[in-house]
Amino acid sequence: MSIATRTGDRGMTALMYNRRVSKHHPRVEAYGTVDELNSALGLARATAEHDFVKDNLLAIQKTLVKLMGELATETIDLSRYQKDGYQTVSPEMTTALDKLIAEIEGQDITYKGWATPGGTVHSAALDVARSLCRRSERRVCQLMDDGDLPNQEILIYLNRLGDLLWLFARWVETKCGVEFD
Repeated sequence: MSIATRTGDRGMTALMYNRRVSKHHPRVEAYGTVDELNSALGLARATAEHDFVKDNLLAIQKTLVKLMGELATETIDLSRYQKDGYQTVSPEMTTALDKLIAEIEGQDITYKGWATPGGTVHSAALDVARSLCRRSERRVCQLMDDGDLPNQEILIYLNRLGDLLWLFARWVETKCGVEFD
């Protein structure tokens, strides 16, 4: 089977359970933006010099795959999605991010005011991922505002992830000795 199925040639794509929607549908925008975030995290992981960052980013990427699956499922199909064994975003996933945030904040991180991305290649990659995470939040908010996203934990998870990515970037800069004005 070829990757080029040609089923999207007319501007339509399939959600889970073969529900067809326009490629600009808010649900497609939401999971597509999370996919961009996941790719940016892959770049940040590939440029990481510290196992602490690499290992945690990989775990987050795996969670984002689950999150994208849930976003790619129409509300009316969510019970079927769960019955088929797919995991939805849970408070425990957010709690894992909260623990990482507390761990990083417990270390001696230096920064002043608003951080300017680009202290290192790796911290810049983390900041790109953070900004894509914030865009993902906005797309998920659209679904929530439209009443098309019953699991509000997705937004909470993405909000916390944005905070964590900011901290990771500052952690990397601190470890690399970046001076802040």
